[in-house]
Amino acid sequence: MSYNGESRKQKAAATKQKIYDSAEQLLALKDFSEISIDSIVKMAGVSKGSFYVHFTSKDALMASLISDHVLKLDMDYRSFLDSFPDNVSAETVILLLIDKIADLMIEKIGIDNIKAVYKAQISKDFDTGSVTNYSRGIYKRFSDLLERGIKRGEFETDLPLDMLTRHYMMAIRGITYEWCIRYPEFDYKTEALSHFNIMLAGLRKPPA
Repeated sequence: MSYNGESRKQKAAATKQKIYDSAEQLLALKDFSEISIDSIVKMAGVSKGSFYVHFTSKDALMASLISDHVLKLDMDYRSFLDSFPDNVSAETVILLLIDKIADLMIEKIGIDNIKAVYKAQISKDFDTGSVTNYSRGIYKRFSDLLERGIKRGEFETDLPLDMLTRHYMMAIRGITYEWCIRYPEFDYKTEALSHFNIMLAGLRKPPA
């Protein structure tokens, strides 16, 4: 690729990032319905034509924004889990994963962005399927850990693995929702770890 072609590509990527960043900032301040394309491009300092080069609509921008965040988070979770040796118990790794999720929710995503996503899921203002899709990487990670615990005799359950995984993911959503409605009194990490300790206690195989 020529230098000019590479320069144009970098400029386009920078413009797209400005639009992304502006949309995130506005979501922290306003409801989705109150945000216009004009307000996004004004904050980004780009033209309206530049917006439509990258996105067909405001809905497409928000869906893309959330999808990208979800992909990055799932990659973070995978790298985190890959750092543990295979002999660490499934229960230990699950609790460490919950601790990691809590840290990312609090420090990287933030309460305002989480609230915005929950609002969108309820109002269906734009597609949030990337968050709730059961093909997400985080669901696969939980399924693998639960299956490891069952196969190694750590866990004992009559529930199908898919059902068990879905209930664990629903628990995460429920705790996150509770954080949204009770913030700032609700301690996300403490409550999440407490809740999953209780759930895991119900799976532990009784001593012989």
